Amino acid sequence: MTSVKEFRVDEPATADGLGRGRFVFTDAYSVFDWGQMPDAVPNKGASLCTMGAFNFELLESEGVPTHYRGVVDPARDADAGDGRAPEVVPLDEATAPPTEMAIDLTQVPDLPYEGPHAGYDYDAFHAAGDENYLVPLEVVFRNRVPVGSSLRKRADPADFGLDDLGGADGEWPDEPVDLPEPVVEFSTKYEGQDRYLARAEADEIAGAADVDALESLARDVNRVVTDRAADAGFVHEDGKIECLSVDGELRVADVVGTFDENRFSYGGRGISKEVVRQWYKANDPDWVAAVSEAKAAVADRDTDDWRELCGRDPDPLPPTVVDTVSDLYAAGTNAYTGREWFDAPDIETALDAVDAL
Repeated sequence: MTSVKEFRVDEPATADGLGRGRFVFTDAYSVFDWGQMPDAVPNKGASLCTMGAFNFELLESEGVPTHYRGVVDPARDADAGDGRAPEVVPLDEATAPPTEMAIDLTQVPDLPYEGPHAGYDYDAFHAAGDENYLVPLEVVFRNRVPVGSSLRKRADPADFGLDDLGGADGEWPDEPVDLPEPVVEFSTKYEGQDRYLARAEADEIAGAADVDALESLARDVNRVVTDRAADAGFVHEDGKIECLSVDGELRVADVVGTFDENRFSYGGRGISKEVVRQWYKANDPDWVAAVSEAKAAVADRDTDDWRELCGRDPDPLPPTVVDTVSDLYAAGTNAYTGREWFDAPDIETALDAVDAL
C-alpha cells in the first residue's frame, strides 16, 4: 500500500460495498517522497498505529465518520488458526502497542498517466470507482506555519491577514507563525509528485465528493486533534486527512494524527518526521539536491516516476540518530495518549537528545 504500511485484505471492496482489511505498520520511514529509506526505526510502526487508533476513537466519539474498526492485540494469538481474520479490539483492550489496525476498505482504482501533455486521466479513475472509492486528494489543514512549511513558498503572510509580519519585504519570519484561523488546502494523492490545487481543480479531481464537505470534515478532524494535543501539552501545527466516499457519504480514511501525518511541537520543539528531513538536509545535501533535480526533470517525460532519474541513493542514518528518533516517536506517543505504551524516556529527555544530534 505505502512505503511504511503493509496491507491485508480480509474481504475485498466492490462497487456495491465496502470490504474489510488491515494496515500493518512497519518500522520503515520515507522522506521527500522517496519511498522506503535504508533504515528501520524501532517502535515507529507501533507508535503510528497506537496514535492513529487513539485519534480514530476520539473522532468516532465526536461523531466523525471513519473507516476504523479497531486494532489487533499483539499479545494475543494473531492467527485464528482456521483462516479467519484475527480478533479486533478497541485500543484500550490492547495489552501491548499494536502494529495492526482493522479498517473498512474502499476501491482504489488505477490513475492512468497519459504523458506530460495529457496528464492524468481522472475520468477513468472515477469510472472505475463508481460510488465507492478513495478520494484522490489529500486535504491539508494548517494552524501554524512552522519553519520548513511548504506554505512559505506558495503564499505571503498578508494572504492570511498577517500584514505586520516580515517587515517591508513581506517575507515570513524565521520562527513559527500562528495563523488567525486554520487554513485548509487540497493536494493530489496519486500523481507522481504531490501538487497543491486551486479549489476548482480540487473539485474536479474529487469526483462525486464535494470539496465543501471535504473541507468541513478536515476542520472537524483538526479540531479534535488540536484539542487533544493541547490537553497533552502539545501544539498541533498542521496535518492532513484522506477520505473515502461510499454512496455519497464521506469517511476519514488512511490514518490520522500521527508524527508522520501531522506536525506537533512540545515546549516550542518540533515532534514529527521533520526531524529526519532536516537531518538529511544537513548531512546528505547531495541526495536532497538530486531528488529535487529529478522531480523537476520528469516534467517533460512520458513517465511520472522521477526516481528513475535520480542518480543518488540516500545515506543510511547513523545508529545514534536511529535510536534518538525511535525514542522520540515512543516518548511522544506515551505523552499524547497518556499511557506508557513504550519503555522510553520522558518527552523532554527525548527532545533534548534530538537537539544534541
